[in-house]
Amino acid sequence: MTAYLITGAGIVGGEVADLLIDNGEIVAVGTGLDAPADAETIDAKGLIALPGLVDLHTHLREPGREDAETVLTGTRAAALGGFTAVFAMANTDPVADTAGVVEQVWRLGREAGYADVFPIGAVTVGRQGTQLAELGAMADSAARVRVFSDDGDCVWDAALMRRALEYVKAFGGTIAQHAQEPRLTKGAQMNEGALSGVLGLQGWPSVAEEAIIARDILLNHHVGSKLHICHLSTKGSVDIVRAAKKRGLEVTAEVTPHHLLLTEDLASTYNPVFKVNPPLRTKEDVEAVREGLADGTIDIVATDHAPHPVEDKDCEWSAAAFGMLGLETALSVVQHAMVDTKLLTWADVADRMSYRPAAIGQISDHGQPLTAGAPANVVLVDPAAQREIKSAESASLSRNTPFHGMTLPGKVVATFLRGEPTVLNGSAVNKEAAK
Repeated sequence: MTAYLITGAGIVGGEVADLLIDNGEIVAVGTGLDAPADAETIDAKGLIALPGLVDLHTHLREPGREDAETVLTGTRAAALGGFTAVFAMANTDPVADTAGVVEQVWRLGREAGYADVFPIGAVTVGRQGTQLAELGAMADSAARVRVFSDDGDCVWDAALMRRALEYVKAFGGTIAQHAQEPRLTKGAQMNEGALSGVLGLQGWPSVAEEAIIARDILLNHHVGSKLHICHLSTKGSVDIVRAAKKRGLEVTAEVTPHHLLLTEDLASTYNPVFKVNPPLRTKEDVEAVREGLADGTIDIVATDHAPHPVEDKDCEWSAAAFGMLGLETALSVVQHAMVDTKLLTWADVADRMSYRPAAIGQISDHGQPLTAGAPANVVLVDPAAQREIKSAESASLSRNTPFHGMTLPGKVVATFLRGEPTVLNGSAVNKEAAK
């Protein structure tokens, strides 16, 4: 394994220092380091060193929809975005509701080599919301599943949600809820409000999200388990989670990059690339989720990377699939919306995009500070870079990025997974050739 000496990096945006990486670990952090003679040197002057990013909410589509994404292409996109670990959602075909399927996804991640893949198991059989899936078997499998979600569908039955929360207590698992009351969102296409009426699109009310969040926080308090809220998107949801945390209730929450930046106004274009679940909300909601992320009410940023083939997006709005790409642009969007606006520091970014998601997902080899002895999961970012996002240049198999044509700050220059480069000089390393 090649040793690397990274010189002159701003450690999580602060003190400038060198990092020596060897044998999968950060050997030393400081100045004037004694590196092996054969170590490769990377000049990181002007760059920021962050711990490898962790995404708690990724759709890799494999098995079943390899026309949209595979574990290989999705994790390559993740590495280019600075991620060293991703949690793969269960809405595959077949659904990841058994030990066999989650182990398959886990092994595909290990074979790809671009990022560690941690499967999320379905809460219910087939994500149908009627019967609990094999939660214990998935937890005991080689994939060691600790997070469960029917994402894409809500566990809307309160009694079933309670049983799920109770069941995972035995092994310290977490239920990650897709907060969407289905009876309030039947046929919904975009955020409910004046604009949805003008556009003639069925509205998606904020209360459909907020009601489930409030219910599940109370259920979880009763049970004493672990609850995580996926892709929180409204001001009311932020207020509910903030009040719960002030009362000492156990809940964690995430926000996506697109909900930190984009608003419902984009639906006026009728371009299905902006169709997403939950929908893009109002400017007031965007300001509220930014504030919630800044003050810690919202624990983490998670991409909800949702690739779709062209035919599922290049059609009329009502027929189009919900979802957007997010892995390659997440860090740039966070820099634009949160760092450059002084709402977060780079140390805060490390917290919201590495430390905390790793803790929620219960993975000890990721989300560690850049200190001697820590696993060498490192990303180098050029915060001064400006880049125009072009969908055709995505490493994903899909092209449904909502940021196409936008100029965003920041660029990932290098990513290391346990000391092995997955990205160098801004380009993905050819892992297949290395094998």
